[in-house]
Amino acid sequence: MFPGTIARTAPERTAVVMAGSGRSLTYGELDQRSANLAAALHELGLRKGDVVALFSDNTVECFEVYWAALRSGLYITPVNRYLTADEVAYIVADSGARVLVASAALAEVAAAVRVKVPAVERAFAFGGAVAGFDSYEELLSVERTPLTDQPRGADMMYSSGTTGRPKGVRSAMLPVQVDEPADPVTGLLGQKLGVGPADVYLQPAPIYHAAPLKWAGAVQSLGGTVVMMEKFDARAALEAIERHGVTIAQFVPTMFVRMLQLDADVRAGFDTGSLRLVVHAAAPCPPEVKQAMIDWWGPILLEYYGATEQHGMALISSPEWVARPGSVGRAAVGALHICDDEGTELAPGEVGSIYFERDQRPFEYHNDPQKTREAEHPLHPSWTSVGDLGYVDEEGYLFLTDRKSFVIISGGVNIYPQEVENVLTLHPAVFDVAVIGVPDAEMGQAVKAVVSVREGVEPSDALAEELITYVRERVAHFKAPRSVDFVSEVPRTPTGKLLKRVLEARYREVATA
Repeated sequence: MFPGTIARTAPERTAVVMAGSGRSLTYGELDQRSANLAAALHELGLRKGDVVALFSDNTVECFEVYWAALRSGLYITPVNRYLTADEVAYIVADSGARVLVASAALAEVAAAVRVKVPAVERAFAFGGAVAGFDSYEELLSVERTPLTDQPRGADMMYSSGTTGRPKGVRSAMLPVQVDEPADPVTGLLGQKLGVGPADVYLQPAPIYHAAPLKWAGAVQSLGGTVVMMEKFDARAALEAIERHGVTIAQFVPTMFVRMLQLDADVRAGFDTGSLRLVVHAAAPCPPEVKQAMIDWWGPILLEYYGATEQHGMALISSPEWVARPGSVGRAAVGALHICDDEGTELAPGEVGSIYFERDQRPFEYHNDPQKTREAEHPLHPSWTSVGDLGYVDEEGYLFLTDRKSFVIISGGVNIYPQEVENVLTLHPAVFDVAVIGVPDAEMGQAVKAVVSVREGVEPSDALAEELITYVRERVAHFKAPRSVDFVSEVPRTPTGKLLKRVLEARYREVATA
């Protein structure tokens, strides 16, 4: 089982290296340490289907825990390192984790979680001492015989919670026993994208999130090297690409924006010629941003649309996108259907809920059968949706409009915030923006833009009017914001997703008051 497969032929090859500190693990080390941890967890009584929770910053130990779970039939649940103790405790408790592994860099929150979730049987901390935790290093200091039975485990990710409480997502199609994982991400990278031992993959996002963890794990399954950033920084990302000869990188659109906001001479000072493929996902990318990246790095961008649930996937190459700006591609995993609220399939060009059809429903929400049923199509249970809206053109290319929960209904007309956000993103005064609906006595809801400005720009009533006019010149007038608020920071998850529920709740409280 990987990484043991690679370790047998190339034990000295680097499996992961930290971009900042230079800490690294070879495949031999990753195989030995993950096998030892798997045996230790078995000694503690964990068996197939049990859960290990991981609460960590970006470190090499994350991959030891990840592969220990996957090679012993366990579920691994990474937890968002930026959550509060109560939020972390909720996920750890809801997952039913029997063991919690944490980084000492998060000691204060981790110690509080240990007290709040007494049902966790054992807790281990690496990188230093944490109250209530035993030493991870001491646990691995004992050499153990690797397990002979290595059933395939899986991740159980929790959604980012941008629209409510995080939901645990676990596979409904986990194989009973395989020696080499063949999940959709590994298949995509190996078969469609040609990823192999010669590739170096830049991982700039928090490792607790689904895409960073799954893609990095898939690269290791295929024998490549993962270069992981401790934290994303635009200049540092370019430095890492040049220093490590990165061939493949994955970003979210806000990372593109931050790199494009660097001075042109700074960007030109780094050699990014080693890149052969740049992947982006997680949030809609404004067309102007994507075109600017293609102009900079060439037609090597590949966009995919998917979700933590892995219910389906769409892909689009740069040449395809240039011919159809704004599309996220055609179905690559599962068949695509656009349906109205009653489940009737819609014609090309009509906006509806996005469903992917698989042989069977590929996921279930942990401890929440009602949410699982709500994700199913009313007539076809193997068709599933995660609440996104969009339409397809005559050739089957998908265009996203927004999440159903974010649609603004003003005067009975649907307005999709993403369209307005795309317009405002590259205004020279705008650093970041979110568009939401706020209560309005006459229209039901009114469109509001919440903006943080670039360094050196002063918020003002005149700038607000300028932004409103800027939108009105580019989209239908009824879609333009009726007001603009300036904030120091637009709330986002570390992976770049807008936390609109935070903003909406803030304005609901104001309206109520």
